[in-house]
Amino acid sequence: MRHAHIHLIIGALLALGLFAVPAQAAPVICEKYGSTTVQNGRYVVINNVWGADTAQCIDVNQNGGFTITQAAHNKPTNGAPASYPAIYAGCHYANCSTGSGLPMQASSSSFGSLRSSVSMSYPSSGTWDAAYDIWFDPTPRTDGQNTGAEIMIWLNKQGSIQPVGSQVGTVNLAGGTWQVWFGNIGWNVISYVRTSPASSLDFTINTFYADAISRGYAQRSWYLTSVQAGFEPWVGGAGLAVNAFSFSSGGGGTDVTAPSTPGAPPPPAPPRPAPP
Repeated sequence: MRHAHIHLIIGALLALGLFAVPAQAAPVICEKYGSTTVQNGRYVVINNVWGADTAQCIDVNQNGGFTITQAAHNKPTNGAPASYPAIYAGCHYANCSTGSGLPMQASSSSFGSLRSSVSMSYPSSGTWDAAYDIWFDPTPRTDGQNTGAEIMIWLNKQGSIQPVGSQVGTVNLAGGTWQVWFGNIGWNVISYVRTSPASSLDFTINTFYADAISRGYAQRSWYLTSVQAGFEPWVGGAGLAVNAFSFSSGGGGTDVTAPSTPGAPPPPAPPRPAPP
């Protein structure tokens, strides 16, 4: 009977909210290529320390973001960054989110309605960029290195760093003015660097992709494989945070949906050569 009384007391306390059951803690990821999913697999968050062996940890926000809590990086600012911790929809080295509708051919009737948004916070210290990384491949690839176009959208940067290649122009898109940079490192890298820093962005993928096509750097027949938002730290990086991220597929069209393998650790991404 004593056990029954205890169960009744605990039940009463639970009903009154006086006996709290600890909520599941959001994961802190320190493994070099460690990842997890958020929002029931809708997005993947990855630590992705591909360019260094220094320590980095991210505290994952189940609402759809993360914060870099530890970053011991100290890379030369004329070379490649230490890492690219990010949240993404789609597939990165066979690590796929659920229900993204990606890969999707850029000629699809649904492509024009693809939309993403992000909100970020920045520390006053460190050397880093805050950027989207949007990948395209000539095939509906779900694993390995994409070889079509890599569209980077730099919302902000701190320190003497620059994108791959050289500046080829300036353009007004998505409510901002952007420097346009181009380089080829085995695939085309087209970077849009905002001339005035921003902490948020809401845009259609085609806004930037159509500009890249018009410059001859991308093709309408290529497939969008992932939409990623995060940071490239060179020095430090603790305090960088994605507060919110969204990707909407728009629905319809003849989309190819990749198999879902949430939580599967991807193999290391090949390092990007340092910009000149």
